[in-house]
Amino acid sequence: MILLVEQFLNGLQYGVTLFLLAAGLTLIFGIMGVINLAHGALYMVGAFAAAWTTMQTGNFWIGLPVGLVTAALVGLAMELAVIRRLYQRDHLDQVLATFALILIFNQSVTLIFGRQPLFSQPPALLSGAVEVLPGLPYPAYRLFVIAVGLAVAVGLYLLINKTRIGMLVRAGATNRQMVRALGVDIGRLYSAVFALGALLAGLAGIMASPILAVQVGMGEEIILATFVVVVVGGVGSVKGAFVAALVLGMIDTMLRAFLPGLLQGVMPGPEAQALGVGISSMGIYLMMAIVLLIRPRGLFAAGG
Repeated sequence: MILLVEQFLNGLQYGVTLFLLAAGLTLIFGIMGVINLAHGALYMVGAFAAAWTTMQTGNFWIGLPVGLVTAALVGLAMELAVIRRLYQRDHLDQVLATFALILIFNQSVTLIFGRQPLFSQPPALLSGAVEVLPGLPYPAYRLFVIAVGLAVAVGLYLLINKTRIGMLVRAGATNRQMVRALGVDIGRLYSAVFALGALLAGLAGIMASPILAVQVGMGEEIILATFVVVVVGGVGSVKGAFVAALVLGMIDTMLRAFLPGLLQGVMPGPEAQALGVGISSMGIYLMMAIVLLIRPRGLFAAGG
């Protein structure tokens, strides 16, 4: 029971990290129609900016806003310099251009920070553990990440559903031409949405920096799972991104934790371990295939 609860919390923490990345990506993809492979680079930029600042100052709470601002500004510059020229191009051009951006970002970060990974420490206030159940201490920082992710989900829900900006975002996800015909400055709307998506990606990187090694290429390791979340949840749907991120994060974590052990009951240990790891790594993709067979447009409609 204790192990199950621990893995549930691990899955929740991974799920909210995926959501922070997927929320921005689904808005960009749903509204602008741009396939941005370089979204993971913004995750890396936020992580590096926050980790480096934290290491220099010894204060995580200084690194947090620095990472957010850096990711948002870099995202805005990316939109103005490159992405804006891709809106009317086909998806192959978008993929090639944003893949080139990945290479540029990776080399730029290498030139600035070097090839050695950075290791950031959580704030002293969150460096201990909280006993969530008798006999189950759980890292306080991971609980903080879960709380931040859930708070962002609530904030995005209010922004998308209760504000004029959210109304334009939902309308843009459904019919971009009609929004333009009503006199809305599409350029500013696109820039604002892209900067928001970059900020969320940076926040995901900042939250992950005390847990993972901050290194060049870390964005590519998570961006594929993020695209799966966007597709399963429904392109353009923040609600879908939230539900899909939590479900897929939980599935991935539970399979990796328990499947090899379960298979050892029916086959020798090494074979069970190898098969379990293989199936676990395919788990979220199998779930995507099942969902798309039933609901080809994903779980929720665009703009939801």
